[in-house]
Amino acid sequence: MNKAELVEAVQKTLGKDTSKAQAERAVEAVVEGIKGGLKKGKPVQLVGFGTFKVANRKARLGVNPKTGEEDQDQGFQEREIRRGQGPQVQA
Repeated sequence: MNKAELVEAVQKTLGKDTSKAQAERAVEAVVEGIKGGLKKGKPVQLVGFGTFKVANRKARLGVNPKTGEEDQDQGFQEREIRRGQGPQVQA
């Protein structure tokens, strides 16, 4: 499901009185709320869905496959999503 399909699903769930623009603003508000929480370094937990958080990865030693030269990679921050314990969906 992409963002456009999600907006359409939200519009259907909210009913006939909801326009596509209103549904899109609702989806954007949720996405921006999650981004804002992650920028502050705090996990965002949606009970029954999952937890979004930023994980710090340590620097490590890497090897260039072409030259065989060892190089120190920089540490970085990575977004992480963990599935919640809500209803299990069969794929």
